[in-house]
Amino acid sequence: MTKLQMPTVRPVDGRFSPGPSRKRPGWTPDFLKTAALGRSHRSPLGKQVLKEVIDLSREVLQVPDSHRIAIVPASDTGAVEMAMWSMLGPRGVDVAAWENFGYAWITDAESQLPLKDLRILKADYGELPDLSQYTGDRDLVFTWNGTTGGARVPNGDFISADREGITICDATSAAFAQELPWDKLDVVTYSWQKNMGGEAGHGMLILSPRAVERLESYTPPWPMPKIFRMTKNGKLNEALFEGSTLNTPSLMCAEDHIESLKWVKEQGGLQWMHDRADANFALLQDWMDKTPWIENLCAVPEQRSNTGVCMKIVDPRFQALSPADQSAFASGIVKMISAEDVAYDFGSYRTAPPGFRVWASGLINKQDIQDLIPWLEWGFETQAAATF
Repeated sequence: MTKLQMPTVRPVDGRFSPGPSRKRPGWTPDFLKTAALGRSHRSPLGKQVLKEVIDLSREVLQVPDSHRIAIVPASDTGAVEMAMWSMLGPRGVDVAAWENFGYAWITDAESQLPLKDLRILKADYGELPDLSQYTGDRDLVFTWNGTTGGARVPNGDFISADREGITICDATSAAFAQELPWDKLDVVTYSWQKNMGGEAGHGMLILSPRAVERLESYTPPWPMPKIFRMTKNGKLNEALFEGSTLNTPSLMCAEDHIESLKWVKEQGGLQWMHDRADANFALLQDWMDKTPWIENLCAVPEQRSNTGVCMKIVDPRFQALSPADQSAFASGIVKMISAEDVAYDFGSYRTAPPGFRVWASGLINKQDIQDLIPWLEWGFETQAAATF
């Protein structure tokens, strides 16, 4: 193999982390000049800031007026667990998972919650389980997009419109990049730091009328931590969905998120974000299709993620290595490129097959992905020359 010459053009922004992801193009800390710093989140100004996050989120994500939106503690993880602890129990539950974060909800359902009727629908990284097994008489917990596995559900057709159970959807790496069918999803959760480049620690929780009905008609038999409580005296705590958070949020982070939401509006809105992610993914997929040593971890085209694009190395010489040596080979490429200040944090998730995971959401400029690709080729061929 002829060793490639090191590329000379670097991405302008080499941050390809899947979360916290890079800030929006053109981001500056200028919003801090007028931010509500040092003010109580219970003050009129604090409440105004938090309500603006909710209102802008509804507008940009095109959430129906019938659905309620809240800012909750502990990022997307807190939002998902808040829903699981508050709503699951009166019906049988299906948990569908195919990557690390979905596996976490399996652990919660199997080991933490005393659910009597639980069914697990599970698949490996890059694959989807047989979602046709889901029947609408049961509750469902699932991730829309596999953050660490690169596979997503292509649509909500597997969810019945006349279902009796509720659906809880972890959409943290799908929101703002993929279409979400609000009529099929009763609970939707996400965090600011994935597709919007926000800071960590804040989760978003969106409830359909059916989810509210479950909250008001069912009381879980287990103790409920304060930060999970969404009802008072058997009725929904409406103040939570007007910006009165259950714990102390960061108004600095809230103001930063407001600026990002306004930026999306100015650029063209939700479809513009979808189109950007699709174009970035298409560029990577086209390269994979033409490059013999790399493939998308997800083999089914319509199931491939357009945010966390996961890739596996398929060169026969690589496949002949031991698992430990495969991991060292792939991580060596990531370290080599990072050491050149070209790209950071784009290695596969630690329990996923060795390879790369390049974040391709609407925050990423297409040219940065274009400029990254020659470095991936250089990294592979340099590592191969030293290994084989």
